[in-house]
Amino acid sequence: TCSTDYVSITGLGGCGEVGRSAILIRTPESSVLLDCGINPGSRRSVNAFPRLDDEEFDLSTLDAVIISHAHLDHCGFLPFLYKYGYKGPIYCSSPTYSLMILLQLDYLDVIRKGGLLSPYSERDVRKVILHTITVNHGEVNDIAPDIRLTLHNAGHILGSSIIHLHIGEGLHNVVYTGDFKFSRTKLLESAVSSFPRIETLIVESTYGSSTDIMPQRSGAERILVESINRTVEEKGGKVLVPVPAVGRAQEIMLVLDKCMREGSLVEIPIFVEGMVSEATAIHTAFPSWLSRSIRDRILVRGESPFESEYFTVIKHPSDREEVIYGGPCVVLATSGMLEGGPAIDYFRQLAQGKENTLIFVSYQIDGTLGSRVERKSREVPVIDSEGRIRVVKVNCDVLSIKGFSGHSDRREIVSYVGRLTPRPRRVVVCHGERSKSVDLARTLHRVYNMPTSAPLNLETIRLR
Repeated sequence: TCSTDYVSITGLGGCGEVGRSAILIRTPESSVLLDCGINPGSRRSVNAFPRLDDEEFDLSTLDAVIISHAHLDHCGFLPFLYKYGYKGPIYCSSPTYSLMILLQLDYLDVIRKGGLLSPYSERDVRKVILHTITVNHGEVNDIAPDIRLTLHNAGHILGSSIIHLHIGEGLHNVVYTGDFKFSRTKLLESAVSSFPRIETLIVESTYGSSTDIMPQRSGAERILVESINRTVEEKGGKVLVPVPAVGRAQEIMLVLDKCMREGSLVEIPIFVEGMVSEATAIHTAFPSWLSRSIRDRILVRGESPFESEYFTVIKHPSDREEVIYGGPCVVLATSGMLEGGPAIDYFRQLAQGKENTLIFVSYQIDGTLGSRVERKSREVPVIDSEGRIRVVKVNCDVLSIKGFSGHSDRREIVSYVGRLTPRPRRVVVCHGERSKSVDLARTLHRVYNMPTSAPLNLETIRLR
């Protein structure tokens, strides 16, 4: 190959941090963007959005955007590209498409309610709808002059995809994990680890440090059930579980449904509020993308575990009163980091009661209300329904259960790299706090004796 053949990657966001994922891949003929997210925890716009102002990035020459999955830290900034004149396609799986539009519209709603300026409008989301091309897992698509795309299951949330790019005629192959889980959950099958070819692996490191070893899933379920039982039976209290609408909400619903059926969980009402219902309906619409057991329950037995008799959907804010002033119960409400949605209202009302318990089951990004509460702040400022700031005393028990994560932990990531076929020639580590990305890169280098790097945003790495 002559020296004009090159492949380079530049992190425009999500390198040395969690949030605003955006990775630019360029060749002499093509330019594609992997993900285009926001940073939910950042109030300062310089850190909130990808660095599209970087000189390496030219919107007018961008051939395609590929979205790994529907979480806002991977797709929340997409409509902004259309606002500024992008006219090209977006590629993603069909469940990602449905969930992504739901979450982008909800993001606009949350921002407006918080009285903040939104970076784009519904009109720009409509352009996303018009320009999205959905692809199935395993299907090969030509997306740029010298780039072919194949998506594979990532096991993180419904529709989540590992992105495989075949560049040139066998010049270079890049695999980008997005967020992935290399083990089965109740909801999804495990991430794919076999590809036609890989020269470079770009891997996430959310739980990449040596201390990030998750408890077994069964242990996490036991802790959840025991703390609900204890709150209800010993204290007569209520349990609030803030959940991301997509993924964790459905996983927790499956766990609670199973434990109540088996009798290990005390029978109390489980109230579900926020975008969980819409997101759950989308799960039911794509049974073939779910784990084998859930798929069979929906398709063969004709029953959806998400519509179990144990769940009551709260359709209107006025119905919250009876939940808050009623007897012991579990409330599953969005958002998972207490950054918006009905969970904030429940938190405001329930946090002050010593008899209640707040259980986090998902990652709390720095700067969010959830992260402050998780770090045991006993007084936190919260915006009430009228938009006024109130200080809420946190007297309830606060518990974080790590084992429900949709991410692989440190052990699983290292084992994934070892199980990849073929073995990659180099690994680039992103999507993790700086120290975790560096720690994981060092470990992979030591264990597999291959070149690894953990770049910062705006660093360009030439792959060949």
